[in-house]
This record gives sequence, structure tokens and C-alpha cells, in this order.
Amino acid sequence: MSEKINYNRVAKAIKYLSVNYKQQPSLEEVAAHVHLSSFHFQRIFTDWAGISPKKFLQYLTVEELKKGLQNTKILVHVAEKVGLSAQSRVYDLFVNIEAVTPQEYKTRGKGVEIEYGFHKTPFGECFIANTKKGICSLSFIDDDKESVLAEFTDKWDNARLSKNQSTTENLVEKLFYEPLYKHQLSLLLKGTKFQIKVWEALLKIPFGTVTTYQNIATVIGHSNASRAVGTAVGNNPVAFLIPCHRVIRSEGLIGQYHWGVPRKCAIIGWEKARIELQNSTA
Repeated sequence: MSEKINYNRVAKAIKYLSVNYKQQPSLEEVAAHVHLSSFHFQRIFTDWAGISPKKFLQYLTVEELKKGLQNTKILVHVAEKVGLSAQSRVYDLFVNIEAVTPQEYKTRGKGVEIEYGFHKTPFGECFIANTKKGICSLSFIDDDKESVLAEFTDKWDNARLSKNQSTTENLVEKLFYEPLYKHQLSLLLKGTKFQIKVWEALLKIPFGTVTTYQNIATVIGHSNASRAVGTAVGNNPVAFLIPCHRVIRSEGLIGQYHWGVPRKCAIIGWEKARIELQNSTA
């Protein structure tokens, strides 16, 4: 319970910092906003992010994000050709996408067995669903578990669903709490050919970096389809694993996120902090 409370406070602080960064709010002001003492807030935030709130905020400024875009404009191509550096390999997830068969798509998952569960993560509670062929859903939730499950069930209304907290907890542990390079994961996704192509491109964005909707459109060979790319990114059914949070606007603005802008800021900053921490100890 404390982990979820801490994330909620962190998210509230990140939202406050993102809105008020031009005024450079003090530690005391941010702590007061989340109803904590300065000491307690600093400790909670640093335990979660690994760095101070002030340093974290630097990652999320427009200037810093634009600089990151300039430095990583062709990173998707570079990663594809030569692989990621050894420095970031510890955060590499090996993910394969398998699309549902036309028959499975047409019959809305008939014959597919799905196990699901609800679990805590560093970014709040999540819903995760898994099949024998791979993970088919991962989403963050804030309150209403019933509506999340109902929405998922509607998409897979002919599949056989069963709750299995034990199996899905093992997956969540691998995804969020163990060194990622140890794991190779598969996803089973329902989507159009265009959506699948966009989601595959998202998997090539290295951990701790950002790119733009336009760059993704160019990479998949549809340079004039950045708006359609944005729609496909927004329809990503597997949060975090397919890193749609790493796609921002070309002006350096964070942009929208299906699971909330504060959470997008949290994940981007958290990833950048992990890279910096690793580099500082290398």
C-alpha cells in the first residue's frame, strides 16, 4: 500500500513541477503541495526516482527534451543497424510482437485462453493480461478496476478469461523489478497492419530516449502520416512494454498519454534517471 501511496504523491508532485517549472518552485513548496514535510518528500521522491526532484525536473523541461530530440533524431535507425550500447543494454527488453490470426480477430478471440491480474508497479497499479502466445494487455489504472476489465473483456469477448494473480505477478516482477536484459517476452496484439507497424517501430526506441511522431512516421515509410501515427500510438494496448511514452511532440512538449500526462512524465524521467545513475557508476 505504501508503494502506491508514494507513487501517487510522486505523480502529484511531478504534475505540480511540470506546470510551475518556470517559477522554479522550492522543495518546501512542492512538499507542501503533496502534504509532506520537506525531509519526508525528498526521501520518498529520491527513493522512487533515484535522484532529487530538482534534477528530475531538468529532464522534463522543453529545452532538455528538445536537446534530446536533436541528439536522438536517427536513434531508431542506429539502434536497428548497430544495436544499443553496452551501457544501456541492462535496460533492454527483447520483445517480439505476434498479431492475432485473422480468424482470432474476426471471432474476437474465440478459443484464446487469457489470464489476468491487478498489481502494483513503480507507476501505480496496473492491469495485465496474458495468453500462451504472449501478453495481450497492460494498462495503468487509478481507481476503477471494473471498467478496465469490462473494456478489455469487450475487446476479447469470445476468449476464455480467468483471474490468476500468481502467474501475472511473476510477469510484473520481470517487467518492473528485475534486470530487464534477462527476459525475452512475446506480445499477442489485435490491431491493423498499420498499427502493428507503428508499435514495432516504438519497440526500437532505446530506453531513456525520446523521439517524435513525425520521426516514427518517417521510419515506417509514411512520412505524411504523423497524425495517423499519433492515433496508433494512442491505441497502444500494452503500456510501458511498447514504449509509447517515449514519443513526444517536435516542439519538445510532452504531449498526451493514454494513461495520463503526469504518468508519462514520471516514466520518461524515471528512465532518464536510470541511465544517468548507471553511467555514473560505470
